[in-house]
Amino acid sequence: MSLQARLDAFKADFEAGNPPYNMSPAMIETMHRATAALIESGAAENARQVGDKAPSFELKDPQGRVVRSENLLEYGPLIVSFYRGVWCPYCNMELQALEAAKPAFERLGASLVAISPQTAPNSRKSARQNRLTFPILSDTRGDIGAAFGLRFSLPPDLVDLYKTLKNDLPTFNDDPSWSLPMPARYLIGQDGTILYADVNPDYTQRPEPEALIAVLEANQATST
Repeated sequence: MSLQARLDAFKADFEAGNPPYNMSPAMIETMHRATAALIESGAAENARQVGDKAPSFELKDPQGRVVRSENLLEYGPLIVSFYRGVWCPYCNMELQALEAAKPAFERLGASLVAISPQTAPNSRKSARQNRLTFPILSDTRGDIGAAFGLRFSLPPDLVDLYKTLKNDLPTFNDDPSWSLPMPARYLIGQDGTILYADVNPDYTQRPEPEALIAVLEANQATST
């Protein structure tokens, strides 16, 4: 089953109000309204795109080790996945799909990291829960997400809903701002140029990991 098919199946179950989430129609409508507003804002079009230079980053993994993008790029192209956090089921399914595709990425010389605004303990949970073998990095205060043009503030009615659902983002992220990155996936060439970009303000939609394969193969062909 494709990643998007898994996401769609989960969404149908979630929006039907089935356990364990037991979402009401009013709750679902609040989420839909927030997503529609983010789409309408055009924020995704203002994020970093193919051909742009990717902002460099220096972030910590769950064990406190510093990971630098410039060091990773010395060995080959870099795949960067921005996700919302371990509390997001859609993000967890995407991370699992990326883990499954990781051997194919590595055969084409690429490394893979994921970035979220969550704290190190939550990143450890994310890695453990999803059985990940690639680095999960903490973007403190969402600065790198903002540099890529991905960071946005949640509308007040969605903040109120998240509080009801115990999605306490200020605690998850150690940041009082109630902000998140739009889910995004980038492939960055060794010269820092973005070769592939997918930014979607609808967090229930994610590209298939295989979409990167053709871009990596083309990049490898032009590099040899």
